[in-house]
Amino acid sequence: MKTEVYCIEGMACAACSAAVERVTRKLDGVESSDVNLTTNRMTITYDENKVTPDMIISKVEKAGFGAKQEETEEEARKKQAAQEMEQQEESMHVAKRRLIVAICFAVPLLYLSMGHMMPVKLPVPEFLNMETHPLAFALAQLFLTIPVLIAGRKFYLVGFKTLFKGNPNMDSLVAIGTGSAFLYSLVMTIGILSNPMNVHSLYYESAAVVVTLIMLGKYMESRSKGKTSEAIRKLMELAPDTAILYENGTEREVPSASVRVGQTILIKPGSRIPLDGIVTDGSSSVDESMLTGESIPVEKQMGDTLIGGSMNCNGAMVMEVSRVGSDTTLSKIIRMMEDAQGKKAPIAKLADTVAAHFVPTVMAIALIAALLWLIVGGKPLSFVLTIFVAVLVIACPCALGLATPTAIMVGTGVGANHGILIKSGEALEMAHKIDTVVLDKTGTITEGKPQVTDILVYKTSDCGPDGCDVDAHKKMQQDLLILAASCEQMSEHPLGQAIVEEAKARGLTLSRPETFESKTGEGIEAVLDNDTIAIGNRKMMNRLQISLTEAENAASEMANEGKTPMFVAVNGVLFGIVSVADTIKESSIRAVDELKALGIEVYMLTGDNRKTAEYIGKQAHIEHVVAEVLPQDKAAVVEGLQREGRHVMMVGDGINDAPALVQADVGCAIGSGSDIALDAGDIVLMKSDLQDVYRAIRLSRATIRNIKQNLFWAFFYNSLGIPVAAGVLYLFGGPLLSPMLGGFAMSLSSVCVVGNALRLRFLKL
Repeated sequence: MKTEVYCIEGMACAACSAAVERVTRKLDGVESSDVNLTTNRMTITYDENKVTPDMIISKVEKAGFGAKQEETEEEARKKQAAQEMEQQEESMHVAKRRLIVAICFAVPLLYLSMGHMMPVKLPVPEFLNMETHPLAFALAQLFLTIPVLIAGRKFYLVGFKTLFKGNPNMDSLVAIGTGSAFLYSLVMTIGILSNPMNVHSLYYESAAVVVTLIMLGKYMESRSKGKTSEAIRKLMELAPDTAILYENGTEREVPSASVRVGQTILIKPGSRIPLDGIVTDGSSSVDESMLTGESIPVEKQMGDTLIGGSMNCNGAMVMEVSRVGSDTTLSKIIRMMEDAQGKKAPIAKLADTVAAHFVPTVMAIALIAALLWLIVGGKPLSFVLTIFVAVLVIACPCALGLATPTAIMVGTGVGANHGILIKSGEALEMAHKIDTVVLDKTGTITEGKPQVTDILVYKTSDCGPDGCDVDAHKKMQQDLLILAASCEQMSEHPLGQAIVEEAKARGLTLSRPETFESKTGEGIEAVLDNDTIAIGNRKMMNRLQISLTEAENAASEMANEGKTPMFVAVNGVLFGIVSVADTIKESSIRAVDELKALGIEVYMLTGDNRKTAEYIGKQAHIEHVVAEVLPQDKAAVVEGLQREGRHVMMVGDGINDAPALVQADVGCAIGSGSDIALDAGDIVLMKSDLQDVYRAIRLSRATIRNIKQNLFWAFFYNSLGIPVAAGVLYLFGGPLLSPMLGGFAMSLSSVCVVGNALRLRFLKL
């Protein structure tokens, strides 16, 4: 018995609800039907073998009302994901508009304020000439600065809020620095009325440019953060919305959400499997690479398990549904991705840590200095205000605000030039802490597609009594490849296609078979030049009663090495074996050795069988091999390593890797992998070269080193001028801090920071 809830439309009174209850209770198999007029909901319990949702809806509609099944958990999640995506896109549009506004005003402001300082003076209208019209010059800068600060108002709203709560962060630093520069410039603008020389003490461009640059960095980061949600949405779209219900020999297309456990559905060739189930009739090869990561299709026969979201290749099958809704493998992977995304702790930025101590200290010094001059020194309010603002200006953490984003922007640019796309500053920042790298096998360490590895010939009748010489043996291997490839031309199976690709790569001329027949789950049979050819697995050879005695040892050894032996027989006699496997990339071994040289432990994580995994691991110089891991358990393995106190980078290319990519401290996606893996990763290796993992970690370490240098210089310059700005020299008869000197020191610290960050461009990876 099944209980469901339906939304009923068109009810106006108790008579309506009674009518709906009456018509639905008449259905044979309905145990109970209760309608709540207030909520317009009908709760119905029925026998699934006798009643379907379509029958219930049809009955209600015939009674003159509308009915639709209440959203399942799966549908609700899809709807929520779509809404979140829409909200993210809207917020991105708003951020982009604000950034464009900031840039449009910051660029002319920079031109106006700095044009006269260039080696060749940049032309400006006469009425904005700084020497002849200082007030107009200052007001123009003020009017250009205000829109930029309004566009970046989030820094001030968040920055001051966290500051007042006692937890200053990067936003507080930006707000205090740019705010003090703006306020001081505003005071100096008013002061131009009495002293035109105050025009040399304007710092509007410092406030506007810093805000614009940091807005640009934030926008780029927020763009990348929406990618994981997009990956989840794409995962949801993998399973088709409809399924072909197969009952009593008839086919009927129904929504996948309405299919129940125990019902049978028809899976046609070339279609995606909608739900998890067990094959009850037919056979086919199924491409599960999108979910399991294994590149070679799996042969499915009666009693085998099918995974929803995988692709049926060439045969038709009837499947009994075993799991629906949130219980399916795909749904579990989606849920794990959502959980991992929620658990991923934000990385504490270095600048935030500095800001937490620096900002309150500077504010305290400014306040204490001002109060001392007011109370003890008996100075007028204008003098006190100048001291207060001067301390904030000279200590203006504009350089501190630039220290992290400039280094990260240069670092990500260097990465992009090397084919390493780093999606966020957090990823670049976190990568320097990595001490453990977990590598997926298929498509990451290996090529991700089957290739011919061995050609063994057992037909020796053409050789002399002393056997075949080297040239004759090579000729026979070539003949075997031509024979197999000629027949496999007609096949759509990836293993057959690998043989054809190998023959084409060698420039061999192929013939077309007279007849061709695919034997699902076994191989192919064809007639070529009047010879009967059979190419397939051991099951086919046994059915055709072809002896494999002399090839047994070689075939077993190939299987242990993760290779798939394909036997080739001509007219009932074994000709030879063509083995196909997913081969290791040339760069994988070098990459593993380089990572080890950095002191990083390397793990291999795969769903493949242990023997194959250990063989590949040995070839790639990897000691830690975790094999036979289900797709939904990969994230758990990464989490286990994190619980040991490790900082983990996960490198993968398939949908099955997506939860682990999100769970890891840094997820690294292979560029040739699935779109979902690319969206889930924090870093994308566009060249699909594992050596780029080593390069990304080296780049991160160099960038963090650069950021620390930047923070030191910014802090050093600002701290040096604070006592002078507070009036220490004036106390002993010296001058007050010249605004020109303050501006120069502040600008110099920013120039040093940007210049040091630009050094990263010359980093050799």
